[in-house]
Amino acid sequence: MTNLQIGPHTVSPPVVLAPMAGITNAPFRTLCREFAEGAGWGAGSRRSRGGTRRLPGDRGSGSKGLFVSEMITTRALVERNEKTMQLIHFDETERPRSIQLYGVDPVTVGKAVRMIVDEDLADHIDLNFGCPVPKVTRKGGGSALPFKRHLLRAILREAVGNAGALPVTIKMRKGIDDDHLTYLDAGRIAVEEGVTAVALHGRTAAQHYGGTADWSAIARLKEAVPEIPVLGNGDIWCAEDAVRMMRETGCDGVVVGRGCLGRPWLFGDLVGVFEGEGGSARPTFREVAEVMRRHAELLAEWLGDEERGVIDFRKHVAWYTKGFSVGSQMRQRLAMSSSLAELDEHLSALDLDQPWPEGAEGPRGRTAGTKRVVLPDGWLKDPYDCAMVSADAELDTSGG
Repeated sequence: MTNLQIGPHTVSPPVVLAPMAGITNAPFRTLCREFAEGAGWGAGSRRSRGGTRRLPGDRGSGSKGLFVSEMITTRALVERNEKTMQLIHFDETERPRSIQLYGVDPVTVGKAVRMIVDEDLADHIDLNFGCPVPKVTRKGGGSALPFKRHLLRAILREAVGNAGALPVTIKMRKGIDDDHLTYLDAGRIAVEEGVTAVALHGRTAAQHYGGTADWSAIARLKEAVPEIPVLGNGDIWCAEDAVRMMRETGCDGVVVGRGCLGRPWLFGDLVGVFEGEGGSARPTFREVAEVMRRHAELLAEWLGDEERGVIDFRKHVAWYTKGFSVGSQMRQRLAMSSSLAELDEHLSALDLDQPWPEGAEGPRGRTAGTKRVVLPDGWLKDPYDCAMVSADAELDTSGG
């Protein structure tokens, strides 16, 4: 496998952490990077597939992969919304710093990108054209926006024109639904406007996260835009899935989203499989509990409040414990913890010597199937008319 080039940044292995609302904040990115770089199992060491430990750095130095922030709303960034300014904070060890922006107004997008450049807030900008949630699509944003070809072009032109030396990439879906596919047109527009790379989630907005991702669409996009890297996204649950996607589609890299929920060590597996080691980490529950505790602690430090950090961690409990013998009552207690001491108490009451269970893999996170896509009135009448984008279409909060 060759390295992925995103502007001046070499991404090796060619793996990107997908932006996920409420998930890919600085603490979670730290966990994923630690596993990718070899120190995620604690004590500054790497846990190999065979259970022995090796020193970090034995696969070379530097960041392994690209780890993108939560979705940042361009209006909120330009207005310096307090929550948004916290979300764009990067640890000093994060390089390259990668921000995903959401916007529907070309002028506001341009201002946000210029702000990022002038204030040195990031090293890479990704634009969100893939979000399927109603509060985004009903305003004409996310996965609804590429249907309006002229609007898409205008946004990309403003973003690239204001980015200077920073690379601009986009993430999108196949289209609104099977009758309104947009990804091939959007890919060509991206090339023409100077976008550095495109990522495609092989589902439509109507599919949300249900069904099976259409990897053949990724292959078709790669054929349509050979000038720039194409990244594939959808149904990567283990490292071998990433390799299989690249072999089957010819894509240049992969974007991993739900597959790493409760499994930040997947990025260590990905480094291994791309460098020829193969296999997957199969931690005991004791090791999983150690990662859970560290995740909660990182959140507490980041938020500056232990209770808020542990409460924010609650959403991760079901993902970490999937497949392990953890009764529903104990799982509920874990998910109701309000302090690190309380979390420790509940974890210590479990059988920490449980081996990795066979049922621990597979889908996690949102799995809801086909839904009606909420769009602005008359949105589908004309794919080139931009007049229907309302003045309030820019969300004023970030994070999705």
